[in-house]
Amino acid sequence: MRLSPSGRADPRRGAALTALPFAHRGLHGAGIIENSRAAFAAAIAAGHGIELDVQASREGEAMVIHDHALDRLTHAAGAVAERTSAELRTIGLRGTSETIPTLADALELIGSRAAVLIEVKAPDAHVARLCLSVFRALAGYRGLAGVMSFNPQVPRWFARHAPRVVRGLVVTQSGKSGVRGRCERSLSLWRARPDFLACDIRDLPSRFAAGQRRHGLPILTWTVRSAEERARAAVHADQIIYEAPR
Repeated sequence: MRLSPSGRADPRRGAALTALPFAHRGLHGAGIIENSRAAFAAAIAAGHGIELDVQASREGEAMVIHDHALDRLTHAAGAVAERTSAELRTIGLRGTSETIPTLADALELIGSRAAVLIEVKAPDAHVARLCLSVFRALAGYRGLAGVMSFNPQVPRWFARHAPRVVRGLVVTQSGKSGVRGRCERSLSLWRARPDFLACDIRDLPSRFAAGQRRHGLPILTWTVRSAEERARAAVHADQIIYEAPR
């Protein structure tokens, strides 16, 4: 990990993440499933960074999977949080011979060959066990890495307990317009103390993102899927989190 000793937000740390684009959930498509070992290998081969998602297992282990439920992506059903990490590691990903990796498994595979953005999927205020699992997995990773979440409690936890980890706040304005939306974004920003923002490409150009960018906060944008979105991101953001056109 690239480290900084302070719990204060430091945009210079976030800027380190803007050198290369990030493949959203790894470089998937054309028979490669998202958040899989094959998707991570494809992103490494392309010379790009990797954005991946983690959910908590029953005991709080960080598992690499996007959905809270297993149904869409695996041959099993039910909530990820109802299974132990040992059980989850045996569950097959649809259409592949792969299984769900832990975050530690994924980082060992990546082996510092790519920058990694870890989106922590934590729906409520009880984030400590999952954040601690993410922190422990990152302890042996020597490449560039950052954590981010829609939940401001996640970067806030890292600011308090693991300030050397680069942290970001994921933001969308979808369904959050008007005064209430602006207040919510400002409060989340204050709570999170992020080193960077990851903004919804559908919102750009955005007064909120532009204002934070003027103050030096790096802006990543997701999920970029078209040439038009790439062009818009080039003007209003510092780097993209993308999926290949289908």
